[in-house]
Amino acid sequence: QVQLVETGGGLVQPGGSLTLSCKSSGGLYGWAVWGWYRQAPGKQRELVAIIENGVGSDDRINVADTVLGRFTVSRDSTNTLYLEMHNLKPDDTAVYYCKRQYELSEYWGQGTQVIVSS
Repeated sequence: QVQLVETGGGLVQPGGSLTLSCKSSGGLYGWAVWGWYRQAPGKQRELVAIIENGVGSDDRINVADTVLGRFTVSRDSTNTLYLEMHNLKPDDTAVYYCKRQYELSEYWGQGTQVIVSS
């Protein structure tokens, strides 16, 4: 069983920065895509940034146009996924979710709230 726990959300002023973390327990191998999604109030959940497992070669990273140049996704050997967010805007306010996708299943974290407001 795979469990994903997101941390790092909070209240930040416009122009500020936050780093989100997604710690995974279980399912270390065999994942295809691991990434961040967000859902703002009244809107559909949308992709923010994902890593496609290179499986022995370089990972492939995809970032939404709305955050390109401001957000960076990465992972490390501790089975943790990160989302570095800079120059945050009020439109970035949302619940941010981590998702890990395997061939036949996918797992979501519980989400972490990010509020960008002065």
